[in-house]
Amino acid sequence: MNIAQTDGSVKEKIMRRIFILIISRLVIITVFLGITVFVDVKRELFSLSYIIINYFYIIAGVIYLFSAIYIILYKFKLKYQYILYLQITVDILSITFLIFMFGNTQIDYSLLYTLVIIYSAIFFGRRGGLLVASIASIFYGFFLNLEFYNLMPSISAVHYNEKSNFADAFTNLIVRITSFYILAFLASFIVEQEKKTATLLEEKASEFNQLDRLFRSIVESVYTGVMTIDLNNIIKTFNSAAEEITGFSRGAVQGRKLENVFPEFLPFLTDEMMNEQMSNRIEMVVKGSDKDRINLGLSVSPLKGKYEKRIGNILIFQDITKIKEMEKDLEKSRNMALIGEMAAGWAHEVRNPLAAITGSIELLKQGMELEGTNRRLMEIVLRSKDQLETFVRDFLLLARPVPAKRESVDVNKIIEEIMENIKLNKGWNQQLEIRTNLSDGAQVLANKEQVRQIIYNLVLNAVQSMGGGGLLSVATNRIKRDDGVEYTEMMIADTGCGIAEDDLEKIFEPFFTKKEKGTGLGLSIVNHIIEGYNGKIRIDSGVGQGTKCRVWLPVGEPVEEKAKISR
Repeated sequence: MNIAQTDGSVKEKIMRRIFILIISRLVIITVFLGITVFVDVKRELFSLSYIIINYFYIIAGVIYLFSAIYIILYKFKLKYQYILYLQITVDILSITFLIFMFGNTQIDYSLLYTLVIIYSAIFFGRRGGLLVASIASIFYGFFLNLEFYNLMPSISAVHYNEKSNFADAFTNLIVRITSFYILAFLASFIVEQEKKTATLLEEKASEFNQLDRLFRSIVESVYTGVMTIDLNNIIKTFNSAAEEITGFSRGAVQGRKLENVFPEFLPFLTDEMMNEQMSNRIEMVVKGSDKDRINLGLSVSPLKGKYEKRIGNILIFQDITKIKEMEKDLEKSRNMALIGEMAAGWAHEVRNPLAAITGSIELLKQGMELEGTNRRLMEIVLRSKDQLETFVRDFLLLARPVPAKRESVDVNKIIEEIMENIKLNKGWNQQLEIRTNLSDGAQVLANKEQVRQIIYNLVLNAVQSMGGGGLLSVATNRIKRDDGVEYTEMMIADTGCGIAEDDLEKIFEPFFTKKEKGTGLGLSIVNHIIEGYNGKIRIDSGVGQGTKCRVWLPVGEPVEEKAKISR
């Protein structure tokens, strides 16, 4: 808290107290006026003259008038010291007038001085209290002398025949003056203690606020999700990193039950699981606000309050989705490297005998007139030979690097050629409908045959998934993604059987297939080629919902960043 804020709050506090003083005075004078009216009505019971009652009315009226002036000055925010000086002066003069006009024998009006002394000490401290006590003592001593020598006005309703002796008057003076000063000291002491306590509280509050801001700043600055819950699993705090990781806003989760937002956390809140997490971080998967799966590294600890009493739990988590993807990519790269080595050696050992077999079969076929069973057997041999050659060729593609020589390839032209040729494929169904939306400028810098391989494999998969007919949609577009690189986007969608969610994690693995006659190398080859060009591929699918495949290949020179596969 800076000085300006402190001064402003102190002034506001003083002005509030001044307003309370004004209202309190109005309440007191209203009670005084009520008593005066009652005495006026029942005057025969009190034997008071009209003059005395009228003086009481005059005093009440004067106090009301000055109270109105105080309120006006308060509303116009006059300097508070001036308002207080005026109130002290008027109050002292009013009390002095009462003593002067009615004496101090019947009613001890000098006691009213104590009220002025107290609020003077409250507003002006010890000096103010002692100054008003001194003024009150002077007036009281002066009028005590006048009363002692019978020089006071004789309008009091009761007259005393006995004259006070000097010792009684002097004792009364000493006791009253001493009480004024003692009251000033006590009031100022209490006020000073209150100020010291208030200052100490402000300092502690300021220190607490600084620590609170520091704590919040630390919690908000770290890129680690921090969430606290109470013993009823109500979410209490949710930092900025937690918002970014999960996609949920703070306002959307605070105050809600944990099981209604993150039910995946509940199994890890048992004492047994928390003890395990003290030494090992738990890895788990949750669904974010957009229903995407997020891999988290989670630690849960008890949240303790005063006297080490447990008041809830604190959950600290980090997004390890990219780390898990990197681990998968690394594992896949190792597998692909191993497959590449196997493919190179295996293909060398198989291609030579396969070439000899192929040549021999062709020669036999040319020199023989086969009919019936022999003809069918020869067709089976030739078809199996072709399948084996296709498998060897595909297998070699997994080990073959992307050609260094690249050219600008017109993607739209390749798509048009494939759309014509696919109708000749034996998997084509006449009930299939093709819909294309090809944008101008769909160029990529790549090897033409490999681009053809990517599109053909994806289109073939789409056609084969729609055995009973359906809609095949193919589109191209030129876009710039978040990484700042310009890509040609190819979208191939079908309305076929779709892919199960569990299988989406495996579709790029070699030899993984759900087809009866498939080799499981098609998408592996597609992914291998795309990675070689630092492109990206994303496949969205669900059982019975069809499949949508998006491929992004760079338009210009490839970036050095490794290709990412997003599912």
